[in-house]
Amino acid sequence: MIHYLLVTIGLLTFPTLLPQSQWQIGDDYTIEFSGSGADGIFRGLSGTIVFDPDALGQARFDVTVDASTIDTGNNTQNKHARGDSWFDVEKYPNIQFRSSKVTASGNQYQMTGTLTLHGTEKEISFPFTFSQSGDSGVFEGSFTVDREEYGIEGPFVSFMVGDDFTVSLKVPVKR
Repeated sequence: MIHYLLVTIGLLTFPTLLPQSQWQIGDDYTIEFSGSGADGIFRGLSGTIVFDPDALGQARFDVTVDASTIDTGNNTQNKHARGDSWFDVEKYPNIQFRSSKVTASGNQYQMTGTLTLHGTEKEISFPFTFSQSGDSGVFEGSFTVDREEYGIEGPFVSFMVGDDFTVSLKVPVKR
């Protein structure tokens, strides 16, 4: 009798002991930015994504982008963007996001966390979607960054580049 009780308790608690769905970032992701006077992409995305739509309280996104991978489609602009008057990739080699909360919002989700850019940490919140098919899925979302809030002032001609940039993400993942 005690054997059956232990097996029953074990079966009931086993699902709570399993780790949340951990996802590996696929190589074909896109990180695009666009704003007045500049647009382009970043590469170099890595990190940990733990996400299960049925257990949002356990969701965790801890991702990093290599800032030196900025690509505006123009080599001269890329060199300036990596330089000390813009991203200063020598001093701030990574852009990082760490989630603190994920909630459901209609047919999408809302993520809140800390974005670290150019040595400055700011809390941001943005909507995203997640579509899943078996052991594959895709996260999509976008948010706006004000470069001046992160201390990215640019050179004296920076007035030619807007302050607000939209960052759009499409991140395919696999278990």
